[in-house]
Amino acid sequence: MNVSLNKPEVRVAGVLIEDNKILIVKQNVTETRQWALPGGKLEFGETIEQCMIREMKEETGLDVAVKELLYITDRLYQSDHIVHIMLLVKKIGGQLRSGKELEKETEKIKELAMVPIDHLQDYGFPTAFGELIGLNFPDRGSYKGDFRDFYGGW
Repeated sequence: MNVSLNKPEVRVAGVLIEDNKILIVKQNVTETRQWALPGGKLEFGETIEQCMIREMKEETGLDVAVKELLYITDRLYQSDHIVHIMLLVKKIGGQLRSGKELEKETEKIKELAMVPIDHLQDYGFPTAFGELIGLNFPDRGSYKGDFRDFYGGW
């Protein structure tokens, strides 16, 4: 990812929780992590809500509504500056895509999973993220500073 410090990138991620399970997507996030929350880059002229709705539909096949802002963090790494906006969403329609559909329609998403919240560590998520969910996202709607500090080195 080549992002100039003069032009931060804004990325929106959605948290969809149903029956004590959370929706995650498999993609090439980093060399050591393949699973992430669904979401992506905010496009010029697009609202944050429109971005979340579009990204969720593209990546998962689901139609969602944004319920509320959870957190905003910054990720500053070498020449990258990414502003992460995490939103709580609810499913309002659509069908979760299958692996075969994903292979045909998108190169970046390899697999989708609704995983038990207490198994997030098995998919590379930090313990701190699972704890936030378990505490029902305390201090939701707030700015949390550096991404890595907030999530405990993720």
